[in-house]
Amino acid sequence: MKKSKSAIMIFVSLLASVVIGAALQGNVETAELFRPLGTIYINLIKMIMVPLVFSSLIVGISSITDVKKIGKMGMITVVFFTMTTAIAVIIGLVLSNIFKPGAGIVVGSEVYEAKEFPGIADQIVSIFPSNILESLLNANMLQIIFAAVVIGVAIVKAAPKGERLHELIEDIYDVMSLITKGVMALTPIGILGLMIPTVAANGLSVLLPLGKLILVFYLAVVIQMGITYTVSLKCLSDFSLKEFYKAMLPAQVIAFVSCSSAAALPVSMKRMQEELKLSKEASGFVLPLGATINMDGNALYQGIVALFIAQAYGIELSILSQVVIILTGTLASIGAAGVPGAAMVVLSTVLVSVGLPVDGIALVAGIDRILDMGRTLTNVTGDAVTACIVDKRLK
Repeated sequence: MKKSKSAIMIFVSLLASVVIGAALQGNVETAELFRPLGTIYINLIKMIMVPLVFSSLIVGISSITDVKKIGKMGMITVVFFTMTTAIAVIIGLVLSNIFKPGAGIVVGSEVYEAKEFPGIADQIVSIFPSNILESLLNANMLQIIFAAVVIGVAIVKAAPKGERLHELIEDIYDVMSLITKGVMALTPIGILGLMIPTVAANGLSVLLPLGKLILVFYLAVVIQMGITYTVSLKCLSDFSLKEFYKAMLPAQVIAFVSCSSAAALPVSMKRMQEELKLSKEASGFVLPLGATINMDGNALYQGIVALFIAQAYGIELSILSQVVIILTGTLASIGAAGVPGAAMVVLSTVLVSVGLPVDGIALVAGIDRILDMGRTLTNVTGDAVTACIVDKRLK
């Protein structure tokens, strides 16, 4: 009953945010008064995120006595992430070809300054921390994951001497889980602070001209979640759709309203371990890794927006160009881990790869927050589906 009450409170808060935000359109200053509630909520999540993820990863890895099993788990995770990301880009391209959301859009004088995408060598080097404490302080998730995996494997190799360190880190994880439970209770209040200013600032004047693009994008989100993830869950995991979505609902709502996979991560881990009884090995490894490198929502965005920009500029893309978008969008989305404003940076890379004007990104900049909500929701759901699949493979 308590769990149902929590879900109802989250939905009520979400609906109330939309109603209040709509009522405050044109009165953004009043709407901004709610923002501190959202900021405090996100700060609390950030406070618990690094110690929770770091301790969870180490506990999960060090609980596996067979080191080869760790490699198997990593291989399954990366392969599935790559497959679903490629499918997402294809879904985006197909829908854009069918509905042509960019047709009839008048291209103005907007200019977008593209940021430089890190080279492959730079991305590989950035995985390896020179100072673990600095990585923890900066919340550099790729480096934290690498360090946690190294420490976890070392604890397994050092057994039985490593057991005391394992027990200490497990105690830290238990304490952080308890704090996470307390922060989750504040979710309805946090949603008010995050959503009301967003709804008030993005009125119909922003949505109507690009309404077709928004509808096509969210149709792609529904297809990715309703078909790709549904089939994956049914065929490759032990969980029913009802079980899965009931467990993931709070994390999905947080992802949607905050536009942050990192903000939803502690809630995802807690719900999957407590509600779905996923092993710490699977959830503690896959979810943090997914929050860093799995970008299915971004991949949907790349496919749709690339063709949207081509259509707006009256440029016809060949089948070969669209295949290049699939390859570039898949690899760049996975490689964009830790890049601020990753979706925009990756999109500029995709556009350049097929000769489309990067300035076209300015056409969608005004609705990026609305699209980002769907991107993050898809990313977090994809991470959770992968964790369920890896958990079954481990068993």
